[in-house]
Amino acid sequence: MANILLVEDDPILGRGLAENLMAEGYKIDWATNLQEARLKDSQQAFDLLILDLNLPDGYGLSLCQEIRSRNSRIPIVVLTAKSDEESVITGLISGANDYVKKPFGLGELLARVKVALREPTQREEQIKIGPLLVLLGQNRVLIEGKELHLNRREFHIFSHLAKHMTLVVSREQIIERLGHRSDLIDRTIDSHLSHIRTKIRKLGVQSVVINGVYGVGYKMEIA
Repeated sequence: MANILLVEDDPILGRGLAENLMAEGYKIDWATNLQEARLKDSQQAFDLLILDLNLPDGYGLSLCQEIRSRNSRIPIVVLTAKSDEESVITGLISGANDYVKKPFGLGELLARVKVALREPTQREEQIKIGPLLVLLGQNRVLIEGKELHLNRREFHIFSHLAKHMTLVVSREQIIERLGHRSDLIDRTIDSHLSHIRTKIRKLGVQSVVINGVYGVGYKMEIA
């Protein structure tokens, strides 16, 4: 079942679209403005975005551009009252996959949704455990909806521990995950883990902890 983020500020149109899409078997999260859409996007991975352009707190294509800047290939179907060639080109350059001009028939939108979901796009592989969301394709970590900014090596270590949540992962296993680099020694791994813990503390969340197991390695847990 595809998970769709619908961004539409018109309460009548939004409710009608949500109900009809759910009747087709889709799971729908409905946002009425950009701020709410960004929050929902930060909390989980979606299979499709249906995006209105004229929203109360900004222009919808800004969200489209943000998503594409993260190298996400989620299909994006734009709803717009504008259909001139320049607007369409701007939207496609910004990363939209398709345009539906208002007013539109429900059958047309459903058909475009089905086509967009059939496209061979890269779905967002993720790890979702309680308040923790790891978007593996984007190298992003979110805890309680807050983004934890990690460098490439820190992300690989963090995601490896998340994949083995509650299990003790040895330093040797972490080194193997990072590619048997000769410059990776125990103290280097300890240093990376120290930096990750510091960043978690600075984020102001306490729900994800990484504990050291003396003489063995590390274990990630949900507090």
